[in-house]
Order: sequence, then structure tokens, then C-alpha cells
Amino acid sequence: MNQDVMERANQACELCASQSAVSTYVVPPRSDDNPTHALAMCKTCMDQLKGEAEMDPNHWRSLNDSMWSEVDAVKVIAWRMLDRMRDLGWPQDLLDMIYLEESAMEWATSASDLPGPKHLDSNGSEICQGDNLVLIKTLDVKGSNVAVKKGDVVKNIRLVLDNTEQVIGRIDGQEIVLLTQYLRKSK
Repeated sequence: MNQDVMERANQACELCASQSAVSTYVVPPRSDDNPTHALAMCKTCMDQLKGEAEMDPNHWRSLNDSMWSEVDAVKVIAWRMLDRMRDLGWPQDLLDMIYLEESAMEWATSASDLPGPKHLDSNGSEICQGDNLVLIKTLDVKGSNVAVKKGDVVKNIRLVLDNTEQVIGRIDGQEIVLLTQYLRKSK
């Protein structure tokens, strides 16, 4: 598999095109020897992806090109890194343009390779990107006259990656930040 991936990538990182210290990375949660589930990645990209090095957003500007790859593994990692940096502005623009098939989007939103603690709901269940959650308490929304009611469903949430106690969701067309302690996974 390693040889197939490296040949496909011409011995260069499939995310930033660097040719130094390139190795094969199997994109979680996949773990098999299928070359379409892996990509060639340089040490800089690998360390930042795994949280072993400080995130350098300028290094990831190359995702503007790599997100159009025909290889799902490359698109999945591109989507995950753009989603992680979405608050910087330019990554959100790229996220609005990137196209993933439904199966690739499910793969991209499975947060198994994200470093650090996990988001947990009020029952201790892990919350993942794209989950549907239910409010367990009526809450007033700061800065708004809207109150979200107990039992309201928040669909397709996004994780706040630097705060495991918060998620972002839409209620009545308004995007709001919610605390995970007031949410549980819907059945």
C-alpha cells in the first residue's frame, strides 16, 4: 500500500506538495491496507494534524489546491483541517466550495483523529460533528430575545474545537453556541 500511495503522490505530500519527510498516513477511522484510505503526508502536516506541533494556518493555504484531489482521503483531511481553522475566515470560504460525496462527508466528520479531549453530552456520550442533539433545559440566548426550549432538536451541530464544553448549532435559523451540559444525543 505504501508504494501505491507514494507513486500516486509522486513522492510528495498530497496536502502541501512538500517533498521532505513524506510518509503514508491512513485516515481514521479507516485502518485497512486500501490505498484510497491513505495519503502521502509530510512531517509538518502530520505533526499539525495530530496536534504535536502548533497550528500554522499559512502552511495550510495549499488546501486551496489539494481539496480538489480525486482521492477521498486527501479531501477528507483537507475538510478536517479547514473545519478546524474555519474561524480564520479564508478556511470557511474554502469549506463553502469543497464538495464531498455523502460517504466521504461521513468519513470527514468522524472526529476520531482529532487530538485532545472529546465533546461529551449531559449523559457522558461522545458528541461528533454533524450529530443531532436535544436540549434538556430551556435556555435564554445571550444577546437575543430568543429562548430555546427544552426538547428542541439542534440538527447537524459543529464542534467548537478549542472548547469541549461548547457546540455550534442552528435554532430557528439563528446560529448559536450551546453548552454541552444542556444537551443530549437524540435517538
